[in-house]
Amino acid sequence: MTQHFPTRQLRFFLTAPSPCPYLPGRHERKVFAHLPLSDGASVNDSLTQVGFRRSQNIAYRPACESCSACISARIPAADYIFSRGERRTLSRNDDLERHLVEAEATMEQFDLLRRYLLARHAEGGMAEMTWPDYVAMVEDTAVRTHIIEYRLRSQDRGPGDLVACALVDLMSDGLSLVYSFYDPTMARRSLGSFMILDHIIQACLTSIPYVYLGYWVRGSEKMDYKVKFSPIELLRPEGWTLMSARDMPARAG
Repeated sequence: MTQHFPTRQLRFFLTAPSPCPYLPGRHERKVFAHLPLSDGASVNDSLTQVGFRRSQNIAYRPACESCSACISARIPAADYIFSRGERRTLSRNDDLERHLVEAEATMEQFDLLRRYLLARHAEGGMAEMTWPDYVAMVEDTAVRTHIIEYRLRSQDRGPGDLVACALVDLMSDGLSLVYSFYDPTMARRSLGSFMILDHIIQACLTSIPYVYLGYWVRGSEKMDYKVKFSPIELLRPEGWTLMSARDMPARAG
């Protein structure tokens, strides 16, 4: 049964327990609130800075009773040092062009998303996403958001093939990567990591302090890639702190 917690500005709700998508045998609960239409951008900023994520016009964060494996992560862009492996990833993708477009869904994007989901997350909850679902994910929001399209450099005047997309919120102190997807046949390019590295570069070029990555889930192999970026900050009870070296997985390169 959903519960709610009234505040002066927002009403927070608590979901019923459901199977955890990251850690087998565990259950998750989320606390969430509907972002207001009038000042949704500033409210989203404030909530993201204290560990919430956005999905359409809802901000949520884990509220599990016996588990604290989900930890918010962000990269301080100005202090980032690219490893040799990360520089190779950037080099492998130097034939891609980035295009910032309005947060308006296209069938080209949706076709790429479907191929990505079927190849990488066929058992996940998003695998059954329909076209109206995708339109809502992209367009149903009042915050400052956009899409970055990554395309192969075209040999003529037309747009090149679309190989990756990132839905990104522009916040007062960072770029928040809401969701990204890419061509699953291009494994050698490491497109998921490339998009994060590219946003670190863009944050530096525009003097934006942070790139928000969402949750690192300790113990989930599919989420360990996030803490291979260094330096990275995690949201602890005492606030945002640099991840200690002893907790960090080994980095390639």
